[in-house]
Amino acid sequence: MERTTHSYSVWAIPPDEVSIRIKKVMEGLRDDFGGPEIEPHIPIVGSIRKGQDDVLRRFASLRSRVVSAYKATVTQVVFRNSYYQCVSLLMNSSFSCQDEDVNEVLHFLTSLFSGDIFGFHNRVRPHLSLFLGYLSEEEKKRAEEKINILDDSITSMSFPITRFALYRIDYKDKTLKSWEKIAEFPLLIEPGDTCI
Repeated sequence: MERTTHSYSVWAIPPDEVSIRIKKVMEGLRDDFGGPEIEPHIPIVGSIRKGQDDVLRRFASLRSRVVSAYKATVTQVVFRNSYYQCVSLLMNSSFSCQDEDVNEVLHFLTSLFSGDIFGFHNRVRPHLSLFLGYLSEEEKKRAEEKINILDDSITSMSFPITRFALYRIDYKDKTLKSWEKIAEFPLLIEPGDTCI
């Protein structure tokens, strides 16, 4: 019987070309304010405390429940006093890049993954963190200016979520160096599902 437990998180991962664009903004913020390097992602479920075999089994069961890619749309840049959400892109989503209606699929997935599959309730609004740390009000203003200089259309960006990943995490490690990808699976991309 498996007794060791760790913390795990399920992430929605953007396409590589979108990650490259987001990483340029992240690097610019780190140049000015420090902070750890972040892999671009939207947390779907966080702080799952279970044994790895159990978490892997539950994560694998997602393949049959979410098979197609869906669109994530940035709605705004937000600044918070939380280390892990200091500077983030707030997200909405829909199942298709051709969909005009944004129907909060990320909220649905968060509920499905956390409640039904992992037995964990997460009320965090879907977001993609650009910077981890603590900023003063003056630094937040500078960070907002920097983001506009680096990518002035980031708040109108849309992209398909192309895969889900399972990470072993440790919130005590604010450098993120111990965070490790354990599993990943791709989502089916329909022809024409390219957004930016």
